[in-house]
Amino acid sequence: MSENRVVIFDTTLRDGEQSPGASMTRDEKLRIARSLEKMRVDVIEAGFAMASLGDFESVKAIAETIRESTICSLSRALDKDIDRAAEALKPASRGRIHTFIATSPIHMKYKLQMEPEQVIEQAVHAVKRARNLVEDVEFSCEDAGRSELDFLCRIIEKAIDAGARTINIPDTVGYALPHQFGETIRQLIERIPNSDKAIFSVHCHNDLGLAVANSLAAVVNGARQVECTINGLGERAGNASLEEIVMAIRTRSDCLQVDTAIDTRQIVPASRLVSGITGFPVQPNKAIVGINAFAHEAGIHQDGVLKHRETYEIMKAEDVGWNANRMVLGKHSGRNAFKSRLQELNITIADDEALNKAFMQFKALADKKHEIYDEDLQALVTDARNQDIAEKYSLLQMEASSRMGITPEARLTMTVDGKEKQITSEGDGPVDAIFKAIETVAESGAKLELYSVNAITEGTDSQGEVTVRLAKDGQIVNGNGADTDILVASAKAYINALNLLTSGIRKANPQTGSV
Repeated sequence: MSENRVVIFDTTLRDGEQSPGASMTRDEKLRIARSLEKMRVDVIEAGFAMASLGDFESVKAIAETIRESTICSLSRALDKDIDRAAEALKPASRGRIHTFIATSPIHMKYKLQMEPEQVIEQAVHAVKRARNLVEDVEFSCEDAGRSELDFLCRIIEKAIDAGARTINIPDTVGYALPHQFGETIRQLIERIPNSDKAIFSVHCHNDLGLAVANSLAAVVNGARQVECTINGLGERAGNASLEEIVMAIRTRSDCLQVDTAIDTRQIVPASRLVSGITGFPVQPNKAIVGINAFAHEAGIHQDGVLKHRETYEIMKAEDVGWNANRMVLGKHSGRNAFKSRLQELNITIADDEALNKAFMQFKALADKKHEIYDEDLQALVTDARNQDIAEKYSLLQMEASSRMGITPEARLTMTVDGKEKQITSEGDGPVDAIFKAIETVAESGAKLELYSVNAITEGTDSQGEVTVRLAKDGQIVNGNGADTDILVASAKAYINALNLLTSGIRKANPQTGSV
């Protein structure tokens, strides 16, 4: 690999999933992994195999499916974690074990309750064990941003001697400043005698809004792998945003003098996919992938762009996936066009029966709105898959009324275990009345933690995509619903969440580790 090539390590499926409520099913992870592979991401951190059976199965499924990207599993510096990661990665064409241990004084004293020499000993043992199971081993110094430089030099030197070929320096709590973090990377590379035998990596969190800036400062000072996520998803304030890292490297190659292998045209489709699956909408002014990222309203700006685009745009919208491959489908489109577009969007339909079901829903939607866009198809397929979950509850009919000065009311006809029930309930608004009506039947005892509405496309006939997050007994589920009627979408999302709770499918946060 060229010394000017930056490896893009995507951890959306691992660290991104640690964002409360962002957890994903195995099939959802596979869809995102396929999108990342199409984007030519170098390394996909598919999960934390030891965390749960579901995470193990997701890592294994991705290792079986993805051929072009390296598939990685996180593990603590423990034998059981490392062995479990290796087992999940067996089918991978290229597998990597990413093992970590905390190195900051505060973590070693209070979390690990270990002396520094013990930490070094355990790190070396972990790397050697991993290296005996796979060829590609990455070692991370958790909370490196608050670790002592001399200690980092000692433990990293020994980890490289033990067989680690990627050394990750995480700013785990988002504490670093760019000039300081860049200097840390420079000194580590200069002071560690065997640093030339490993690629230095960074994994920056965004607690102070500096994750991307810190990552780029590290690249300037010799780091050649950046760990990041789609839309900056991740714990607390999130991670360094893949789209911002990649486009900063591409746009400012004059200063950074490095490049990546990323197909940038896949950025926006991947962003929309992750947003749709997690229920975390992208803010309109988000760099690169926000709906306003390439919009111009000020007259001076509009005039300048019309005369010469580069007066106010430093990137082409088409280069990151805006307005690319926008085949507009409608009610006259046939099954082949529908199936072909799904394939282009990396959406896999299990069998002909599932395809027929999805196609019928597409036709029904096309009768409601004139043009069907890619975002509509993503939402439609998600909605169809929601219906494949074992349905304890289903919605048959719904009527909601809301008038100024009159208490809103909802009247629903539902089935519960196949038995039809009719319910009427009042609420503070029509959505509240709908949810109360559903709960009258379900009596789930679940806590509503999030109600999010997102317009999938522009226009008054846009589908509304609703995410409902419910929590019960330590489990968190995200229910999704889409419809041109936002009240129907809301009812669908709440019922989908209830069905997830009762079906045994848990989209709950399984992670126990941190980097």
